[in-house]
Amino acid sequence: MKVAGFGPSGHEDPRRRPTRAGGGASREARVVTYVLVHGGGSTGRFWDRLVPLLPDRALTVDLPGRGSHPADLATITVDDEVASVVGDIRTADVADPIVLVAHSSGGLVVPGVVSALEGLVERIVLNAALVPPEGGCGLDGMQPRHAEGLAAAVETAKAEGTVITLPGAPADPEQFRNAYGADPLDDDDLAFAVDPVRCVPDTVHHYFQPVHWSLARGVPVTYVLNERDRPIPPELQEEMILRLPDPPDVVRLATGHLPAVTNPELLAKTVA
Repeated sequence: MKVAGFGPSGHEDPRRRPTRAGGGASREARVVTYVLVHGGGSTGRFWDRLVPLLPDRALTVDLPGRGSHPADLATITVDDEVASVVGDIRTADVADPIVLVAHSSGGLVVPGVVSALEGLVERIVLNAALVPPEGGCGLDGMQPRHAEGLAAAVETAKAEGTVITLPGAPADPEQFRNAYGADPLDDDDLAFAVDPVRCVPDTVHHYFQPVHWSLARGVPVTYVLNERDRPIPPELQEEMILRLPDPPDVVRLATGHLPAVTNPELLAKTVA
């Protein structure tokens, strides 16, 4: 867990609280806290380029089994991830309204976090995030060939008494250069993306857990659709937008799967 704009104890740092001038003394401005949930194979460090561009405080969480939260990748559930995110928010003593931001598979935890925080989340921002049908699972947010391949591999592993997890940083980073859609990653972006602090082994178990987006009904959603996304093509994102319980605001970016890495200024304008 990394907190920008909080003091060392996790409490708010008044130096980061914006003020408005007017009539002599400054008065406190309304602020929010951005809670940022990374996607698959990553950590809270995924957001390193975005956080400095946000106008208010930000809390970047590590999901269980990644970063600062060791756990058994073979057994992690969506409920485990929800509990971890909620625990980090409470540890940080967040009292401001929350803008909950999720990338890719990070979207699986959003409804549970919204429900657990009981009204504290005032807005949701999803970036190419997985939205299964009501009661569906993460496989429903994948391209069919990927979902079918993963399900078959998991069944084979069960029959053999083994488990499947996703690998971390590749031995040859070049295989990631063209993996995300849009233009190939330049050297700086590639090095950032595959750095072992943010490119880590990951679970597949959470893709088989039920998700209920009805828990987030009534909370405004902005869906940031990546128009040149390769892992989650635009047409699949369009389908997932229609699964949300309330019609969202849709913002289209001409980017690949990682605008937080390749176009952080553009994404920051949407998130803020």
